[in-house]
Amino acid sequence: MTRTNGRQQVALVLLCAAVFLDSMDLSLMGVALPAIGRDLSLPESTLQWLMSGYAVAYGGFLLLGGRIADLFGRRRVFLLSLAVFAAASLVGGLLSAGWPLVATRVIKGVAAALTAPAALSLITTTFAEGPQRNRALGVYSLAGATGYTAGLIASGLLTEISWRLVFFLPVPIALPVLAAAPLVLPRGVRPPGAREGFDVAGAAAVTGGVLLLVFALTEKSWPAGVVAVLLLGAFVVIERRRRAPLVPLEVFRSGTVGAANLAALAWACATIGWQFVAVLYLQQVLGYTALATGLGIVPMGLAIVIAANVAGRLISRWGLGRVAAAGMLVQGAGILLFLRAGASGDYVTMLLPALVVHGIGNGLSFPSLNIAAVAGLPDERQGLASGLVTSAVQIGAGIGVAVLAAMMTLGGSTPAGYRIAFLTAGCFSLLGALVAAFGLRPRRPAPVPAPIA
Repeated sequence: MTRTNGRQQVALVLLCAAVFLDSMDLSLMGVALPAIGRDLSLPESTLQWLMSGYAVAYGGFLLLGGRIADLFGRRRVFLLSLAVFAAASLVGGLLSAGWPLVATRVIKGVAAALTAPAALSLITTTFAEGPQRNRALGVYSLAGATGYTAGLIASGLLTEISWRLVFFLPVPIALPVLAAAPLVLPRGVRPPGAREGFDVAGAAAVTGGVLLLVFALTEKSWPAGVVAVLLLGAFVVIERRRRAPLVPLEVFRSGTVGAANLAALAWACATIGWQFVAVLYLQQVLGYTALATGLGIVPMGLAIVIAANVAGRLISRWGLGRVAAAGMLVQGAGILLFLRAGASGDYVTMLLPALVVHGIGNGLSFPSLNIAAVAGLPDERQGLASGLVTSAVQIGAGIGVAVLAAMMTLGGSTPAGYRIAFLTAGCFSLLGALVAAFGLRPRRPAPVPAPIA
């Protein structure tokens, strides 16, 4: 069995710290928004963009980020984008005006869109495919999955002191990574075909299409949605005709890549959309404070950590499809357990079991999908594949939040409305489980005809 050396282990820690930051920043704003609005007298429309600006930029530029990592060097892109992320965090904590704050969030989203695929491709090219890479990706997925939950917890704790600490938090985490990464991360080589050119038209079409799609769902803008569909359709046409496309469409037919991305989209719709609604439920229906909300989510974070730590071993034994499908079914069961809670749901008997069950399923499914999304691809496609799956998650997050928020309003933001949203999230989990069960099964080779004597 191939064992990892000390340099590989340190590199893994640094790369996981970066993706932890990217995921954490998705949720850091959630609990802090009311305090920011009160302190700076900001309207709700501006507060909304403090959250959606980061997510839209992150999801919209991810495909471009994977290609840039392949073209200009994964280590170089990783270090530069992480430095920009830290600088924008520092500046954001010092500002006292709404739209400049939004601008720093958008800049951080673009930086995260470069950091995430560069980090994942550095991992997949540093660790050999098989158990070694599965373990590394399990740790990586743990960092990403817990980052979002950690952001909710940290936001609740820090907002009690000052909302500015929420902006400053990434800085002391990013600086040690920036100092140590040049010493341990491999320089790598330019992948074959990297000099073939840059698909500007394809990049513009897909980035604009994704940005407008998330904007349309967030703002309920049908014109933006129509333009988004047209741009995404144009992207497919462009990629079919390009000699060196941004996304070679045949990659979706490689192994489990296509099914993994579709399942990851459903996973994000379910889990991130559900977490958005669940936080609102805890504060607006049950009357939890920001601090109580953060502390109440801790058991879910612990369950994610435990499940993600054993996911690699389960995958090696049972296979990607079975573990991913089982994880999403368990995750969905945790979501549906929230249906029992009403306007005065007891934490210990109703909420705690739902949070723990959801965390277990989350920790099992997310690593499985990350591994399936890059399995069997050559090194020169790793940056592309990692960008695809991370983009699927971010787009799913935007879709899930928008759809579940709409479902919630059907009941007038009453307990009945929250139940509709929880049921919808459970359906997303079931859809993802079905895709994983049937789409991530190992493909049997075609039978070889016996030679004729």
